[in-house]
Amino acid sequence: MSEEFLFTSESVSEGHPDKVSDIVSDSIVDDFMSQSNPENARVAVETLVTTNKIVVAGEVRGPENYNCKYEELARNAVKEIGYEQSGFHWKDLSFESYVHSQSADIAQGVDSSDSKDQGAGDQGIMFGYACKETPSLMPAPIYYSHLILQDLAKARKEKSISGIQPDSKSQVTLKYVDGQPTACTSVVVSTQHDEGLSSEDIKAIVMPFITNAMPSEWLSKDTDYHINPTGKFVIGGPDGDTGLTGRKIIVDTYGGAAPHGGGAFSGKDPTKVDRSAAYITRYLAKNIVASGIADKCLLQIAYAIGVAEPISIYANTYGTSNIDEAKLIKSVREIVDLTPRGIRDHLKLNQPIYKRSAAYGHFGREPDSDGGFSWEKLDIVDELKNI
Repeated sequence: MSEEFLFTSESVSEGHPDKVSDIVSDSIVDDFMSQSNPENARVAVETLVTTNKIVVAGEVRGPENYNCKYEELARNAVKEIGYEQSGFHWKDLSFESYVHSQSADIAQGVDSSDSKDQGAGDQGIMFGYACKETPSLMPAPIYYSHLILQDLAKARKEKSISGIQPDSKSQVTLKYVDGQPTACTSVVVSTQHDEGLSSEDIKAIVMPFITNAMPSEWLSKDTDYHINPTGKFVIGGPDGDTGLTGRKIIVDTYGGAAPHGGGAFSGKDPTKVDRSAAYITRYLAKNIVASGIADKCLLQIAYAIGVAEPISIYANTYGTSNIDEAKLIKSVREIVDLTPRGIRDHLKLNQPIYKRSAAYGHFGREPDSDGGFSWEKLDIVDELKNI
């Protein structure tokens, strides 16, 4: 007897208030990683956005005499997103910064010395996941939720459509049979728009982005479409809702298809294992699935603050692999150094590559030639095949 269930994931656009905050925070991370000796950069910066106001706060360490231009970075980020509204305009908003130097107590636990390797920036548990549902080895509901909004934002910025503003959300529900997605039962898209556009106008603009993104065989007369179901959505973005860094951690990862350790990514330099260890576990899980070892793979890794080696690693291939999971963990540890420094070196994370990851998911993206999304590379497949 076949097993059937529905599963839903959501995405939000770069203009969603929480994503505006993530993008501002990661703009600051990239600026620190652009300076000399980024290995020593330390950033933990949170952003709050509301009606015509941005507030940043946190702890940093950079090169001597380096003066980060926080306000300029924030305004430029908002301008790139496309906010020029009366309630939130890159030029007119007010800005406040409460960023200060990193705690010396934290620094002593994280920094390397003659007697110890560089430790983890904090304790934490991180998860990585991959499966064969999509070409990028991501769960299908989150993959297609992202794709709809990415395409909509691209068209808005290229001005091939008009009347659509930056703030939008999507939600995709898929029917699974025996663990595989087989049909789309519903799609929800809510997008901010200009005054005067009707619900039918919005539906006419949005529907092509849904049908172009989704596999055609999954859509049918039984698929429900909810486009701006509340009706009018003119007041949006930070003018409609306050945004904060790190509030879209499920959107950032696997859409709820895999566990999450709870730590956000944006605003953190790669010494923070909340970010770098989540990247390496995704990298390892993706390469494991791509190698044919398993059809899906979940990895968990845990660290203690100031300690270099992980305190535990867990693997689950859901019965889809002939390789013992203990053996798989041992082999992975032989292939990749899983200390914080080893992760950063392997993935080349000491670069200004983070702002681009702040919207539309940190995973399932194409690796860039300049090192962006290096955790999506499939470059240890051959080594894994030899296990």
